[in-house]
Amino acid sequence: MALRLGDLLLKAQLITQDQLNKALEEQRSLGGRLGEVLLRLGYVSEEDIIECLSHQFGVPSINLRHFEIDEAVAKLVPVDLLRKYNVIPVNKTGATLTVAMADPTNIFAMDEITFMTGYRVEPVVASEEAIRAAIDRHFGSSREIELKKVMEDLSQVDEAALELLEESEDIDLHRLEEESSEAPVVRLVNIILTDAIKRGASDIHIEPYEKVFRVRYRIDGILNEVMTPPLRLKDAIVSRVKILSKLDIAEKRLPQDGRIKLKVKVEGKARDLDFRVSTLPTLFGEKVVLRLLDKENLQLDLTKLGFEKSSLKRFEDAILKPYGMVLVTGPTGSGKTNTLYSALSRINTPTVNILTAEDPVEFQLPGINQVQMKDNIGLNFAAALRSFLRQDPNIVLVGEIRDFETAEIAVKAALTGHLVLSTLHTNDAPSTVSRLMNMGIEPFLVATSVNVIAAQRLVRRICSQCKEETEAPVQALLSVGFSEAEAPTLRLYHGRGCERCNGTGYKGRVGLFEVMELTEDIRELILSGATAVELRRKAIEEGMITLRQSGLQKIRDGVTTIDEVVRETVL
Repeated sequence: MALRLGDLLLKAQLITQDQLNKALEEQRSLGGRLGEVLLRLGYVSEEDIIECLSHQFGVPSINLRHFEIDEAVAKLVPVDLLRKYNVIPVNKTGATLTVAMADPTNIFAMDEITFMTGYRVEPVVASEEAIRAAIDRHFGSSREIELKKVMEDLSQVDEAALELLEESEDIDLHRLEEESSEAPVVRLVNIILTDAIKRGASDIHIEPYEKVFRVRYRIDGILNEVMTPPLRLKDAIVSRVKILSKLDIAEKRLPQDGRIKLKVKVEGKARDLDFRVSTLPTLFGEKVVLRLLDKENLQLDLTKLGFEKSSLKRFEDAILKPYGMVLVTGPTGSGKTNTLYSALSRINTPTVNILTAEDPVEFQLPGINQVQMKDNIGLNFAAALRSFLRQDPNIVLVGEIRDFETAEIAVKAALTGHLVLSTLHTNDAPSTVSRLMNMGIEPFLVATSVNVIAAQRLVRRICSQCKEETEAPVQALLSVGFSEAEAPTLRLYHGRGCERCNGTGYKGRVGLFEVMELTEDIRELILSGATAVELRRKAIEEGMITLRQSGLQKIRDGVTTIDEVVRETVL
């Protein structure tokens, strides 16, 4: 069916041959049905696919999102069979059962439903995603069913075997290991890890408090509570995570860092999961945070990160220079690593030697020599950078400039024929200059070594599934930075909230960028001791788009909302 669908959409001129080739390539690498891949890439809508299939097979179509299925009709067919064939009954008239199917040519599915129910099956076409959502609505998602069963099993686990250990020097290691290997505990931890992937979470927070034990996911930058396991299981669950990440389960007084690598099946596809694990002793037990490193979500195309055209040109020009420094700044979780990896992918060719010093190495990039920092044996950014310069590099990436020593070596490398990429924690691009000088770097070295500084933030995208036009008071638009001429005519959008975005109205994130190129005039201002405010004013005169202006452009384009831009930027 996949090829027929592709050919059909091509014939209907809903996609191009190039788009079909890209979708087939992604399908080969990631799996899944072609229809799902085309939807994910944004090449077609659900309506396009339904219409094409309906026309192809001469079968009526149905939009399940706007159709209420009677509970009794939905349950005429066992849920296992519905999930097996991805179908759902939508109506019963006499001896005829109307069934929504993604593939109305699937005779095996129709025969089995007829055999199970005794009704004659009449197929109608619906999208795969809509059918799955309808099944989950009537029977609960497969995750919820599994979680309910795990919780029931946990309630039957012997209380005595899982009683909380007292905080003392005397830790019963055997008891801890037994608790963490209880089957329900193992399954619960597996559900937490795989569910985070399905929901698109970037971090998992496992948090013990005095009277509650909760699990939260950070989705699109916002924390959401997803479950509250029994409090008595906190040691067992934390120990299970520590065993997976090869940490010392007996050490509860000190923070620990580790990594989990798993191969699991998520929605029928084999996935390599990689989690960065951090434990922290708190008042009521150990808090665990797992950062999900999902290679499939790594976007390495600079043009898709959210740069405005002029900002992207300045940034690309800087990374294509043979030497100098390119700095990316912003708070933790603002996408700096992704931007640097995208820059490296842009300039990574067989003719250059690229070395990176990272803490930690988040993703392995082919053709790039990546070094993991190990402070406990003296391998820090400064030590690595010194060694790099003896390795004949063309391009060097330093994960973060934290101190004078690292900054000094990075500046010297940039001045001696190397392209140096790194990050700093500052609020905007101009204040990065002041930060380097506060570290002890001389103004003339900053002015001559730095090519460009890019500050960035991440804001949530409006969900494309439930996006609709909305209104805002003109005064509110003026207060965020729109002009009096533009504010009254501006078209605004927001997400109504749907199943795809878990009712939030947002799905995915996009970057806001402020790219300051160090031109001759700005270099002269740095040498004369100008403040960050003066540098900012000059950069804007020369065409720099600020973070707020980048946000306003995303609002104009219907990509995000005023609330998101105000949350992440200042005027």
